[in-house]
Amino acid sequence: MALDIVSYGRRGPGGRLRLGADQIAQIQRTVGRTPEVMVKVSGGGRDVGGVEAHLRYIGRHGKLELETDEGLAQQGRGAAREIVTDWQLELCRSQYKPKPAQGQKDTRAKLVHNIVMSMPAGTPPDKVLAAARVFARENFALQYRYAMVLHTDQPHPHVHLVVKCEHEFEPDKRLYIRKETLRQWREQFAALMREQGVAANATPRQVRGQTRKPYRDAIHHRLRELRAFGQLPASDRAKLRPPKTSTFMRAKLDNVLQELKTKQGTLDAGKETMQRTRQEVMAGWHAVTDALRSQGQAELADRVKRFVARMPAVQTDAQRLADRWRETERSRTPERADADSFRPRVR
Repeated sequence: MALDIVSYGRRGPGGRLRLGADQIAQIQRTVGRTPEVMVKVSGGGRDVGGVEAHLRYIGRHGKLELETDEGLAQQGRGAAREIVTDWQLELCRSQYKPKPAQGQKDTRAKLVHNIVMSMPAGTPPDKVLAAARVFARENFALQYRYAMVLHTDQPHPHVHLVVKCEHEFEPDKRLYIRKETLRQWREQFAALMREQGVAANATPRQVRGQTRKPYRDAIHHRLRELRAFGQLPASDRAKLRPPKTSTFMRAKLDNVLQELKTKQGTLDAGKETMQRTRQEVMAGWHAVTDALRSQGQAELADRVKRFVARMPAVQTDAQRLADRWRETERSRTPERADADSFRPRVR
């Protein structure tokens, strides 16, 4: 992955990189670790029942208002059904495909895209919603029907946005979301948050030196429940039923333990690719540093140099899990030794 800032910069005489005011501002935000916005697609319904169920879920079964593209605020247990009926999803051509059998891949086209737009904890929720309103209007109004709702039940305020995939006036024109689309949406949402007076940035995680991919929503929620349960006092945990473990993470940990046991695993699988990406990112930042110095931005160039020096080492998810397991085992060893010292000796 090439550094976006380098690709956006202009090449002056002799091929020298010349950074504009917008690029310099983005560099300042990045090295200053300005809060990053999140825009992701969390799935999408492939039948009317699935879309209605998701709308009920994000509306907290009638407790929250669902704002629509027509400026209406619908609330109550029947709001989801009203929206689905108004969007005429049952007329979409993808509805004529049969539902796949159990265990088979669902190849039906999506009826809607489920999008989540989020900001870190401490961000004013009303400003997140205001930015999301403008974002939806600029991208989808008079083309694709949509509904949204603000959630504040978690530390980070976020907006759930449901967008109909089929164009309102051109049935053959569908909304496709690609990686480039998401990158542009993140940058747009960050700019809208800044218009609301909130510091926000949008850069690829690799550019910031992050190698860990975010987990899917279901896995993230399950891990959050497990962490919350583990932080409760022992007396409270004894009264409650432990939350279910994440089958995905359990399987991943089992594979790591098997590899540690046999010492014939692939804990570093994919690390070579990650190393190459890191080298490209470093080369991009070095080019930025040179360009900044040539433009009289020596102080910012020094900040970039320190930012790059503090990037964490490249590490795969398997290696990270293995290190965490070893650390947990080391912390348990003294506890076991103390417990054994108090046990009565049997002769």
